[in-house]
Amino acid sequence: MILEIRTYRLHPGTREEFLRAMTEEAIPLLAKAGIDVVAAGPSLYAEDGHEEAFLMRAFESLEQLQEQEDAFYSSAAWLEGPREAIVTPMVQYHSIAVETPAAVVEGMRRPL
Repeated sequence: MILEIRTYRLHPGTREEFLRAMTEEAIPLLAKAGIDVVAAGPSLYAEDGHEEAFLMRAFESLEQLQEQEDAFYSSAAWLEGPREAIVTPMVQYHSIAVETPAAVVEGMRRPL
């Protein structure tokens, strides 16, 4: 299984609204698109004083990750939906993908 971990560095004072848009708008759309969201939320510390958040998603393969991301991020539901509320607060984001046993992914799963 592939676990993608995405971190977001946010403009000061925007994390609360970013997380609201993520949990109430973007994550339900990701689920409708068949993307498995494992966990999301605020970072427990602010590196260099920046507000930060994270998103973890699971995929069967790198090919599935790429296909599902391409389809989702080009969809009208995303582009006409929460895209601006998610993208505007971001200073930058960074993603890594690691091969992870399914049991580990399940152990990392958090209520959304």
